[in-house]
Amino acid sequence: MEDKLMVAVSTAEAERRIYSAPALEKGLDILEILCRSESPLSQKEIAKKLGRSVGEIYRMVNCLVDRNYVSQVDESSYTITTKMFELSHINPPTHRLLFEAMPVMERLAKELDQSCHLTVYSQGKQLVLAKVDAPSGMGFSVRTGSELDVLISASGRVLLAFQSAETTGLWIEESVQRRPEQSDPQIGAILNTIRKIGYESIPSVQVRGLYAVSFPILDTQGRALAALTVPYAERIDQHQRKSIPEVTAALGSAARVVSEKVGGSVRRTLSV
Repeated sequence: MEDKLMVAVSTAEAERRIYSAPALEKGLDILEILCRSESPLSQKEIAKKLGRSVGEIYRMVNCLVDRNYVSQVDESSYTITTKMFELSHINPPTHRLLFEAMPVMERLAKELDQSCHLTVYSQGKQLVLAKVDAPSGMGFSVRTGSELDVLISASGRVLLAFQSAETTGLWIEESVQRRPEQSDPQIGAILNTIRKIGYESIPSVQVRGLYAVSFPILDTQGRALAALTVPYAERIDQHQRKSIPEVTAALGSAARVVSEKVGGSVRRTLSV
């Protein structure tokens, strides 16, 4: 039995090697290293981080520069360009979502004088696809392209709540692997409540005085494609500021409009 198992493992390993693409893997490794770096890196630094020699990555770096995925900022340093970000927005589902959501988000920000942002789930984290700042220029907002936590945020919980049970379980597992300290034995009950009322509304656990309200953008199966969120920042110098219930009502309406525009289902909340 053990011999058969060893043969199976050896066969699988052999097949993996046959279908591997070392050059492609090397290029992707370089892109990932540069994406994670906040400052330009030299070829020597890239090679060190990858456990390779400069000679092994030299031609690959030059190819990425020629294809405009990487930019040479001086004689020896390289940084990532915006090409991958631009390509991701050409993807039809993402493009359609952004095309339909942006006008709605702009109207929402103007109506509330609050910023709003759109996030999607990605391997244990959220990515900010788009954001609109408060028209008055004063308030809290996140940067497009930022990575946000899932388990402790209103938007992350909304993304988790409106999925199949299998997907929700997988995403919770990935999120806990990324942020073990955020594991919560009550997350199941929290997500059930969100499903019942249709949204999440909680004080921020990261920024004092901030309150987050988030609704799902739903597909035809009632699953969350994205989360539309208003990080509510109270202005003490404005007496006519919209209240949290008013923000929740306006945000819920905006999320329903976007869901309809992308061909998804429309969910009526039990209370707002």
